[in-house]
Amino acid sequence: MLRSWILSTGLAFGLLASPMTLPPEAIAQTNVNINISIGTSLNRGRGISCSQGERLLRNRGFRDVRRVDCRGRFFVYRAWRGNTRFEIAIRQSDGRVVDMRRIGRR
Repeated sequence: MLRSWILSTGLAFGLLASPMTLPPEAIAQTNVNINISIGTSLNRGRGISCSQGERLLRNRGFRDVRRVDCRGRFFVYRAWRGNTRFEIAIRQSDGRVVDMRRIGRR
């Protein structure tokens, strides 16, 4: 009993005597810039489906991706990035961006 009391008292004094340092203030610095432009291959040269194109655009930082036309050789999407709306055309056979234009701002 006395031994456990001495041990706990020694531990308490040890903790009080040790210098307490506060961790440095955390600063979140996120600067993610995923460039996408005409000629960018989204699927490493492999063919894509319409839903894959939509998912690939989301993975590249676009939001509210909408399918405009998924018939034929090119898939056309409209999506937001930041405060700008884009229309993006992706070639079905190799997943390459063939056209990308800004169509509006908020």
